[in-house]
Amino acid sequence: MTDRAFLAEQLRTWAVEEGFTRAGVASLVPSAHGEVFRRWLARGDHADMQWMERRIELREDPRRLVPGAQSALVVALQYFPLEGGDEPSGDLWPKVARYARGRDYHDIMSKQLKRLARRIEAAYPGTVTRPYVDTGPVLERELAARAGIGSFGKNTNLLERRWGSYFLLGELFLSLDLEPDAPLDDPCGRCTRCLDACPTGALPEPYRLDARRCIAYWTIEHRGDLPTEVRPWLGEWVFGCDICQEVCPHNHKVLPGTEPRLRLPPERAELDLEALLGLEVEEFRRRFIKSPMKRTKLEGLKRNAAVVMGNRGDTAYVPALGRALDDASPVVRKHAAWALGRIGGAAAIDRLIAAHRVEIDDAVRSEIDDALEGLGG
Repeated sequence: MTDRAFLAEQLRTWAVEEGFTRAGVASLVPSAHGEVFRRWLARGDHADMQWMERRIELREDPRRLVPGAQSALVVALQYFPLEGGDEPSGDLWPKVARYARGRDYHDIMSKQLKRLARRIEAAYPGTVTRPYVDTGPVLERELAARAGIGSFGKNTNLLERRWGSYFLLGELFLSLDLEPDAPLDDPCGRCTRCLDACPTGALPEPYRLDARRCIAYWTIEHRGDLPTEVRPWLGEWVFGCDICQEVCPHNHKVLPGTEPRLRLPPERAELDLEALLGLEVEEFRRRFIKSPMKRTKLEGLKRNAAVVMGNRGDTAYVPALGRALDDASPVVRKHAAWALGRIGGAAAIDRLIAAHRVEIDDAVRSEIDDALEGLGG
């Protein structure tokens, strides 16, 4: 074994000892997918995530990010399934992407990578290190694929035959010259289950994601009102979406992860749609301070909960949606009105009429008008 290979194996071992599920090494070279990324942006597939358009030259050549860096130690952390199971019980708990159910992975993985960096710096003085966990202009899936962590699936997620695709990625850029790992082969073959299962057409062709039609984008990244035509797309998803992963054959029998902090904690397991819609600011901060779900902010989470209630069409939600018509946020009031219009019935009409009498926001009044018109009220 060469010195480069020995060192790479040592660092992979240290990464696992630090708590990561797996690790691999990639050399830092210009991206082979830069042109593909630019075409993706040019089509507008990134929706309004304009931050993706910035610092493209750094994404295309990661060597510019950290002067002197030669290698990236890429780490993976399995978030589902977890040993012992981690599925919430009952039908009332809202659908949340599995990666977001536990503690924020940025916090977990960043601290682990920093400890790993300190260990490397102590063993090899003078080594330059810099960690990334979805925090910089890094095409991390390409780096992870080059490091043998997985291969690009047709749903644009990384897949690995034993681990599926339910894993999170981080990178530690290093000035060390390490022996890179070999990329893996194509895991998909002729399978198109993910493309066929996507309910909104967000996967219009293999290896392409159109965020403008992606449930995860609309429930997490988009701020303010959801376009009327988009609201039914959410189905029952309050935060993110796992559909294209759920149908993937590689995810049906995979090795479990062991990180307990990725489990759904009790303070969020007890929240149903009505509880989410009724959250106040302080309670939201207390329950979600260490959760990835804080990204959508309170207004976005309540907006999504109202839409899911409307999509479920259950008259039991009418009282909660009626109370939401008094919410401080016009966005929440608008989506509550829309949901009441979807559910219908005399009680829903009464709530909408009462709200219309006192509503001072023209946009909300218009939403109530549309709901009443649809119900013949």
